[in-house]
Amino acid sequence: MALHTVEKIGGTSMSDYRSVRDNIIFQPSVSSDFYNRIFVVSAYGGITDRLLEHKKTGDAGVYAMFAKEREQENWLSALQDLRNNLEAINLDLFGEGDILEEANYFVGQRLEDAQRCLEDLNRLCSHGHFAVAEHLSTVREMLASIGEAHSAWNMARLLRRDGVNAVYVDLTGWQSPSHMSLDERIVAEFKNIDLSTQLPITTGYAHSETGLMSTFDRGYSEMTFSRIAVLTEAKEAIIHKEFHLSSADPRMVGEGNAVPIGRTNYDVADQLANLGMEAIHPKAAKGLRQSKIPLRVKNTFEPDHTGTLITGDYVSDSPCVEIIAGCRSVYAIEVFDQEMTGDIDIFDTAIMKVLRQLNAHIIAKDINANTITHYLGVNLKNLKRIMAILQGQFPDAEISQRKVAIVSAIGSDMKTTGMLAKAVKAIAEQDINVIAMHQSMRQVDMQFVVDESDFEAAIKALHKELVEVHEHGRAICLAS
Repeated sequence: MALHTVEKIGGTSMSDYRSVRDNIIFQPSVSSDFYNRIFVVSAYGGITDRLLEHKKTGDAGVYAMFAKEREQENWLSALQDLRNNLEAINLDLFGEGDILEEANYFVGQRLEDAQRCLEDLNRLCSHGHFAVAEHLSTVREMLASIGEAHSAWNMARLLRRDGVNAVYVDLTGWQSPSHMSLDERIVAEFKNIDLSTQLPITTGYAHSETGLMSTFDRGYSEMTFSRIAVLTEAKEAIIHKEFHLSSADPRMVGEGNAVPIGRTNYDVADQLANLGMEAIHPKAAKGLRQSKIPLRVKNTFEPDHTGTLITGDYVSDSPCVEIIAGCRSVYAIEVFDQEMTGDIDIFDTAIMKVLRQLNAHIIAKDINANTITHYLGVNLKNLKRIMAILQGQFPDAEISQRKVAIVSAIGSDMKTTGMLAKAVKAIAEQDINVIAMHQSMRQVDMQFVVDESDFEAAIKALHKELVEVHEHGRAICLAS
């Protein structure tokens, strides 16, 4: 039986080294063993946004500037600003001295290598035989890797300073002489590590011959985390975040009403991921579930709390709602065409092709005889591109868009009579109009599409009716 855990530390937590050291490194979650743990770390909060683009607003980072215009003064200036930012982080962590020089040299070499690559690619693609678009996915991977290399190297060095036998494990493939699969890279890097005496600090980005970001985009670190857990046969996988996985956002329903969830299953985690509130990327969760590795989600800043344990086989003792969650900014795109009747699959396939090409995240979907509506988690820039392409492909259709919100009631077992009726009644009593509603036969979630302005009121109403009154959340929490 495996003795070790694999643990991932999120970017917001990583930005507070003292809390990470004292609450995570010096306080093992599931045993008293100081070692027998592998840590997979994210870049410091906000750094990947500056390397690529802002995850929520879409504001351009170094990659987006290079990809769009390739005006050297723009992306080069952004790269220099980033270097100043990273060196300021180093100064705050290490203070003046030799270790600071080491840290600045390490990240400086990465940034200088990246700059040379971008300059060379820019020159190469100034010739007509070479197209920059063919290389952008590689550029994106290269830039993304810098953030995790920086944070992982720093953390390993800081821990050694603080008396821990930490080792930096670089999965980025930087200047690697050969390409290999993700699994091969992980196995190669860990084969000589003694987990009983060494504490690996591993980059959340891992280079593979197929490219992680082409499939997982910003969820790449969770895939790295998952594959390490599976390949090393961990006894438990742990994610450290800056918040608890709770029955609802405490800021909306009140600190005294929202409760941490003690147990749930991977099905519930998938529903949360669909709403953009990832406990873990669904494809990363799949490997853990298939290998029967439990996942624990913990709050970095409350180390004594056991957190949320997620397993494949958990079902609540009785049907209930565990979590009320949602997505505030959703764009509904409705395509109506009477010619769709009888041939809806043709229209559906064509629309889906457009959405896939633009990497639009589909949260929900409605279909009737002559109308297809997709509820998308996209930024305004992508929405405009989608609308333009669809209007060009379907000139005779009526295509409209609307900004809405989706509120969802989620539970590992919600198969009971009357729960949907109670939810609708609770929303209606707040004079909230339900624009659309979805519930699948699996009955692990109910989704309500409402006006964006009604988002918080709908969250509060559902939480009060389905969680607080019956104290389902508290019961689950205590059951852990």
